[in-house]
Amino acid sequence: MFGLFRRTPKAPADPHVKQDDAQTFRVRVRTRLHGETVEIRFTKQAHIAVADGGGYVFRKGVVSPQHFDRGEISVHFDDRYAVTHTEASGVEFIHVQDWED
Repeated sequence: MFGLFRRTPKAPADPHVKQDDAQTFRVRVRTRLHGETVEIRFTKQAHIAVADGGGYVFRKGVVSPQHFDRGEISVHFDDRYAVTHTEASGVEFIHVQDWED
């Protein structure tokens, strides 16, 4: 009765990952060597795997199209597909609010 049906606040979204719909996510990264921007789109069914410690993980090698700069990203999710943290090597994530469409 006292807060029995109150919704728990939703975890804040990660500033690096944009969720287009219930199944699709996007990230944009900038290569460290030449500053090229690369967009990566991934889905729950095809690209996200079960993590060893529980939850889910998306790992991807990144190669820029013009200079062939290399990097790697990983996006970690909890059991409800909420982003828990992101990691990058050789590239840096671009905040969603800074995207220029």
